[in-house]
Amino acid sequence: MPTSEIYVTKPKVYLLGRQQVVSEELKRFLDDEGLAFATDTEIPAEILNEIAGRTCYMSFGKGRKSNREYLENILESKHGSVLEHAVWNLLITGVSRSLTHELVRHRAGFGYSQLSQRYVDESEAKYVIPPLYQESSELLELWQKAIECARKAYAELAEATVRYVQESHPEIPARDRRKWARQAARSVLPNACETKIFVTGNARAWRHFLEQRGSPHAEAEIRRLAVEVAKVLRQESPNLFGDIEITNGADGIPEVRVQHSKV
Repeated sequence: MPTSEIYVTKPKVYLLGRQQVVSEELKRFLDDEGLAFATDTEIPAEILNEIAGRTCYMSFGKGRKSNREYLENILESKHGSVLEHAVWNLLITGVSRSLTHELVRHRAGFGYSQLSQRYVDESEAKYVIPPLYQESSELLELWQKAIECARKAYAELAEATVRYVQESHPEIPARDRRKWARQAARSVLPNACETKIFVTGNARAWRHFLEQRGSPHAEAEIRRLAVEVAKVLRQESPNLFGDIEITNGADGIPEVRVQHSKV
């Protein structure tokens, strides 16, 4: 793999899943209860959040008329549990193992599926350059030398381990021998090793992630990820994420600001 293809400088976020409203069942519920309900948004997550909130007080057809007004009140009142009914599935690439060690600490409202280093050969893995080293060619050169040593060590160790397991445990299937070798050899891989992770989160969980990890106090790489996630979710649901702003950080890295904090 050419050197220019080994190193990654920024994350990518792919929106792979969003909800839909089962209109027939919504109509059946409204008919059974003798209710009328209409909303001015076509975004399923926003519709479902409004329905969830109105169910609490059976306030269908009453009070605030627009979805934006209704959800704005939810955010201002910090009734965050209502936001847990809106869900998005994001596939994230171009991030380091160091970042995902922090990401998976966000437990409530999230689900994760991450690339397995036990099964995937990392001989051709990419590596994420820390933002700080992207500022200095001298530091970057030192960092790249360390990465190249780790890459070479992994490839040599994995190959040697496969031979050892084959000789010592010939009864083990070839696929399992490779797994044994990779799960042992990965111990020398650095935290900068690029990974891919599929993340499912509800609106409340995503807002918490954006507030915590988009902060100027957050680690630089995960802050960049928070900015990319914020771009996706603001476009997906303006009424749920419209109070989230992306601004220029003092250190030159964008940051996320949340108007309605700790919902």
